[in-house]
Amino acid sequence: MTDEAVLTATRLWLEKAVIGLNLCPFAKAVYVKNQVRLVVSHARHADDLLEELDKELDLLVATPSEEVDTTLLIHPTLFDDFLDFNDFLEIAEGVVDEHELEGVIQLASFHPQFQFDGTEPDDISNYSNRAPFAILHLLREESVERAVEAFPEAEAIFEENIKTLEQLGHSGWKKLGL
Repeated sequence: MTDEAVLTATRLWLEKAVIGLNLCPFAKAVYVKNQVRLVVSHARHADDLLEELDKELDLLVATPSEEVDTTLLIHPTLFDDFLDFNDFLEIAEGVVDEHELEGVIQLASFHPQFQFDGTEPDDISNYSNRAPFAILHLLREESVERAVEAFPEAEAIFEENIKTLEQLGHSGWKKLGL
């Protein structure tokens, strides 16, 4: 799969699911301002991806938020298995800590087989974090805090997402073409 195909599929997911379904009410503002950096990884091993994560953390911190507010580090082939990806996330969090960026950058994750603890694999609630590829989302804490201040009931987002996805159902998700 070419980088362009990966980027096209990721943008489609962002536009139709994340923004289109309003799964993240903060995403549209930075996306339309072109402040979302999309990076396709070609890492062959988890260690290589950790090195790329190092570079992306450094770049994000060194770049004004007006230019790059958030980064999606996309890996289309390395983590076919969600549990392997989930284990990798603990190591990735350690990289954030090694950079002394706790409280500055937070990681979110997306995966084609994402599954919340305590759910069944096909529960529609899992689709709030399902993406076409394994993705590490690097978010600036200050941007998250600003967005939460502007959104009166940020803690209700997850519950609203579940309601949206339940109303949409699996057939509605399929109609999105994702």
